[in-house]
Amino acid sequence: MLANQYPFAYDRTKPFIEQVGEWVGEVFYEILPKAGFEVRDEQIYMAYQLERAFADKKTIFAEAGVGTGKTLVYLLYSICYARYTGKPAIIACADESLIEQLVKPEGDIAKLSRHLNMEIDARLAKSPDHYMCLKKLDQARNNDDESLPLEDLYESLPDFVHSHTALQEFHAYGDRRDYSDLNDEQWNKINWDSFQDCFTCDVRHRCGQTLSRDHYRKAGDLVICSHDYYMEHVWTYEARKREGQIPLLPDHCAVVFDEGHLLESAAMKALGYKIKHVVFEELISRLLKNDIREALAMLIDEAIEQSEIMFDSIRRQSHSIPGSDRMSIELNERLLRDVHRMRTIIASIEEELVFESELYTLDEYQLRIVEERLEMMEVALKLFEDSGALICWATEDSDGVSLFVMPRDVKEVLESMFSQNMPIVFSSATLSVDKSFEYLREGLGVQNYLSFSVDSPYDYGTQMDVYVPEPLTGDFAEKFEISLKLIERTEGRALLLFRTREELFLFKQECLLRPESGKYSFLYEGDQEISYLISAFQRDEHSVLCAVTLWEGLDIPGPSLSNVIIWSLPYPPLDPVFMAKRSETTSPFEDVDLPYMLLRLKQGMGRLIRTSEDKGIVTVLAEEDGEHPVHEYITSVLPKGIQLQILTGQRN
Repeated sequence: MLANQYPFAYDRTKPFIEQVGEWVGEVFYEILPKAGFEVRDEQIYMAYQLERAFADKKTIFAEAGVGTGKTLVYLLYSICYARYTGKPAIIACADESLIEQLVKPEGDIAKLSRHLNMEIDARLAKSPDHYMCLKKLDQARNNDDESLPLEDLYESLPDFVHSHTALQEFHAYGDRRDYSDLNDEQWNKINWDSFQDCFTCDVRHRCGQTLSRDHYRKAGDLVICSHDYYMEHVWTYEARKREGQIPLLPDHCAVVFDEGHLLESAAMKALGYKIKHVVFEELISRLLKNDIREALAMLIDEAIEQSEIMFDSIRRQSHSIPGSDRMSIELNERLLRDVHRMRTIIASIEEELVFESELYTLDEYQLRIVEERLEMMEVALKLFEDSGALICWATEDSDGVSLFVMPRDVKEVLESMFSQNMPIVFSSATLSVDKSFEYLREGLGVQNYLSFSVDSPYDYGTQMDVYVPEPLTGDFAEKFEISLKLIERTEGRALLLFRTREELFLFKQECLLRPESGKYSFLYEGDQEISYLISAFQRDEHSVLCAVTLWEGLDIPGPSLSNVIIWSLPYPPLDPVFMAKRSETTSPFEDVDLPYMLLRLKQGMGRLIRTSEDKGIVTVLAEEDGEHPVHEYITSVLPKGIQLQILTGQRN
C-alpha cells in the first residue's frame, strides 16, 4: 500500500474522521485479535475519545494507564489524518531513547506495518546534539585529544564527506547511536552544540545532521522527534524565516506529545537565549574582515572587550547548585552595569550596520545572520536587566562561561502552538494529579481542551509488590546495602532510578569498590549511548541498569526487568527554573514540588509491569521525615489493588 492511500475504502459523502473511527474499531476488534492481540476495552475507549479531538481539531489530555495500547491508537489516527491532509503528523517523544523504542524493529510502528499490511513512511528528526559535528571533530584532531579514538572516528566518515562532487543520494551518518562506545563526556567533545554556527559552515551540505534534516522533511506519514526539538522548532520558527532558512520541522497536520506531562520542562529548555563570549567574538569579528568604516571597527573592538568584562562578572556571581549542572547567578549592581554597557554597545553596532548595509561593502547573507544574532543577544540582555521578567543561569566548560536567559512565562510562546487549528494530543499514563489536569494545564497555559482517564487493564495486585524499608535513616551506606540485597534477591534484573547524576556517580564509585557487586553486570547512564545501554540491559537478563533520565518511557517486558529501586523521591532540582516556579506561588511545595514528584514517582513505578505476564517488586528508599507524610505520598500513586509494604531483613 502506498503512503498516500487510505487503509480503508473512503466514502467522500461521509465525514472522514468518522470513517477513520469505524476502521480503527475494526482494527482493534477484528484485525489485530486475529494476529494474537488482546481486545482491550480501555484501548477502544481511548480511540473514540481521540476521534473527537481529530474531528474538532482540539487539544486533548489522553491519560491512559500502562497496557492500554495508547501508542497504537494515536498512531492510527495520526497516519490517517496525515494522508487526508497531505501533511505529516508529528510524534514528539520525551527524549531520544523513547524515539528509538518507537521505531525499533519490534516497535509499534513496525507492528502496525506488518499486521495491517501498511507501508508507513515514518522518519526520525533527532535533535542536532545527537549528531557529530565535523568542525568539532577537526578541532579535536588538531588538539590531538587523547581521550578520543580520533582516527577511528575520522575513518568512520563516509567518502562523500571529503569529496567535492555532487552528492548523489542520502546516506545517514554521524548519529550518536553509531558511536555507542563513547561515553557522554567524550561525545560532547565532537557533537553539535548550540554555539555552532551552521549557517556559515563550509561543510554543512555534507553534514550528517543537515542530510538527515533534508531526509525527514520529505516524510509522508510521520515525523518523530523529541519534545526539545519540537519546542526548538516553535521557538526559532519566525527567526529562521527572517534569516531565509527553512523551519526545523515541515508543515504538519497534528502533534502528539508522548509522555506529554514533560512538555513544560522541554519548553523551558528550548525557549531561551544562549550567549557565550568566544562565540560572540567569532561572530562579530567576521565584520572586521570586510572593508568597513572606522567607527564600526572601533565599536566592534569595544564590544569584544566589554563582552570579556561582562562574562568575568557573570563568572564571579555564579554559584553551583547541588543536583544540577546549572549555576545560579546572584545579581548585583556591578553585573547589571556591565550588562547594560554591553547592550548599549550592541545597539550602537546595529545602528552602524544600517549605514554600512547602504554602502554594499558587506555580504548580504552574512550581514543578515550577524544582525539576527545581535538582535537576539540584545533582547536577552534586556531581559537580564529586567530581572523580574526572566529566568537565568550559567554553565561553565573548557572554553568559558555560557549565559542562558529565558522568559519567565513560557505560556505566551506556547500560545502560538495551541492557537493553531489542528489536533494536539498529550498522551501519558500520568497527566493528572488527584484526577485533576490543572497542574499540567496551568503550566502550559492551555485554555480549551478535552480530557479523559482510563486505568491500566493489568492485575497489579497479583503482579507487583511495593516496599519501603523501615526504619530508614537515608544514609548513603544504608541505602547501598539495601540495594545490593534487593539486587541479589532478583539475581540482577534491576533498574535503579536516581534523582540526580551525583547520586548515580556515588553509587557507581561504591560498586567499583565492592567485590560482591561484580556478580552482576552494572550499566550506567552516561557510560555509553543510552539506547545501546537499554538493549544491553534487555539482552543480559541478570544485568543492572542505573539511570537518571529513564523514569518515563522505558519499556522492557519480561523477566529482564523484575526489580525497580527508586533511590530517593524525585523532587525537582533547586535550579533557577524551578526556583522561579516556586516564587510565583504562596504554596511552592504543594503547587510545584509535590505534583512534580508524584507524577515522576508514578512513572518510575510504571517501568516494572509492561505486560500481563510481568511480575516484580518496587522499592522506594525514602524515609518518613516528620514534616511530610512520605508513606502517604507513595500510597497515593500506587495502582489499584496494591498496598504499601514494609521491607525488613535487607541489612547485613
